[in-house]
Amino acid sequence: MTAVTAVTAAEALVAQLESYGVEYVFGTCGHTNIALLDALGPSPIHFVIARHEQAAAHAADGYARASGKPGVLLTHVGPGMMNAVTGVATAALDSIPLIVISGDIPSYYAGRHPHQEVNLHADADQSAIYRPFTKRTWHVHRVQDLARTTERAFWTATSGRPGAVLVNVPMDLFNRQVEEYADTYPLPRGAALPGLDRDTAERIARALLDAERPLIYFGGGLREPAARQALSDLAEHLDIPLAHSLMGKGILPDSHPLLLGMPGFWGLETTHAYTRGADVVLALATRFAETDASSWDPAYTWTFGDRQGTSGSKLIQIDIDPAEIGRNYPVEIGAVADAADALRAVGEAVRAARPEPLTRDGLRDTVAAARRAVFDTAREDGRSDAFPLRPQRILADLRDALPDDAVLVTDVGWNKNGVAQCYELPAGGRFITPGGASTMGFGPAAAVGVQLARPDRVVVALIGDGGMSAQLPAVPMAVEQGLPVIFVVMNNRAHGTIADLQASSFGRSYGCEFTDAEGRPYSPDFAAYGRSCGAEGHTVTAPADLSKALADAVARRRPAVIDVPMVNEPVPTPGHWNIKDIYRGSFAD
Repeated sequence: MTAVTAVTAAEALVAQLESYGVEYVFGTCGHTNIALLDALGPSPIHFVIARHEQAAAHAADGYARASGKPGVLLTHVGPGMMNAVTGVATAALDSIPLIVISGDIPSYYAGRHPHQEVNLHADADQSAIYRPFTKRTWHVHRVQDLARTTERAFWTATSGRPGAVLVNVPMDLFNRQVEEYADTYPLPRGAALPGLDRDTAERIARALLDAERPLIYFGGGLREPAARQALSDLAEHLDIPLAHSLMGKGILPDSHPLLLGMPGFWGLETTHAYTRGADVVLALATRFAETDASSWDPAYTWTFGDRQGTSGSKLIQIDIDPAEIGRNYPVEIGAVADAADALRAVGEAVRAARPEPLTRDGLRDTVAAARRAVFDTAREDGRSDAFPLRPQRILADLRDALPDDAVLVTDVGWNKNGVAQCYELPAGGRFITPGGASTMGFGPAAAVGVQLARPDRVVVALIGDGGMSAQLPAVPMAVEQGLPVIFVVMNNRAHGTIADLQASSFGRSYGCEFTDAEGRPYSPDFAAYGRSCGAEGHTVTAPADLSKALADAVARRRPAVIDVPMVNEPVPTPGHWNIKDIYRGSFAD
């Protein structure tokens, strides 16, 4: 390597980020990271400032989900990096590549309780806070190790099962001199993902061909176009019905003739008839989360045999992460492989054994009728002129007003579960939601990151009033960045889903609804807040107002906040969630 010049470690790090194709760094400033911010100033990398670290983390996460590139988050010591924990954990649990760079106290003051050090009952180690959910954390002890650690961080975050990592840097290291090299620590190129061997592909193909009632169940790990195409090709060749997890919504269009929809707590009874009745299930890039599996109760969703081989569906599970194979259900065939490669290999083996497509009598008609019933029911409910609006009316107006390639970024509650269950997503549309952590407050800031990644698309943050209140900083962030995010607030003046759950289980709702000092329902004026930030602000006061406000926001291409009064109406729950048993005093082992 040829030495070029001496620079600060901060300047060298910025050059390294540029070489990795980083376009945006999200974060907040603090006394431990301003040396890096100063080095970012003349760089083509754009720093996206946030008013809260959780907002910055969600925005970086949303950018990563929409762009396919890793998000980069810059945080400050102590309370700064702790404020970001929820956002980083949300990305980590959904397998989103996120690199967190945190400034720390000066290396030579460790353990002496300098300003904002995380140290009271144990030695100073703020990176330990991130260890339970990140793929790896690094504390950089020597400036000479920073470039190598950064390269390892990017590789670890993006390889295998993607996830979040932390690089913790004492602030004095940013100011130390290093020798900059023109070719220092490039990322590995051309690294192949694990594939599916021929024998295993043929075993899986034979199991699918011999099955009488096969089913393919897929999760959020199939986002790449090649994987989506291979999935569709295999299902259509063998005429196999398909079901998706919450995170798998939108991988195939809702109009696909074999797509049943989502199983689990918010799933559909028609889907459950197939999941319970399947003799062979091919599961791809999914972890069988509790809500997708009705708390793993075989009476509702999945009926896999036990680990002693008793009767039930046979599970074939393919995942990039070996820890997921057999975690929640026993497997007949398990394979650690890239899902796209595995689907291609299985598809080739299937077509070699049976070149002509298979047809199952009446299957597609049955699937189409079931799906049509779901969407038609939601549409019919969406015709209601009741005010405050029913949630189905809000979703229907959105579907009519938005272009087909719009991106819906949701929070938790009706906006997540209702969309996953009964919103007919167009083929070009995208649904982005927090799955593993189910984080309230994800939607507003994540939508800002999504809009940065996809400036050509209409991006809607579909959120409850609780989620909007949790991440008010997202609105000024959108205004400052000139991003036309549309914040649609489904405002029922409550943490509505939990209020419904409490009322149905205990006979009343207490501590879940927002009231003023006199006990009257209360809500901030979100439209006025939007206007105060420099965004458009619309308050829906009549049923027809929402369509007009949406059309205006789509046309004007400016940040907009639409405050929509909504009746508190529970999402239908055909599946099961064990917490209801707990409320009734019945406990599962």
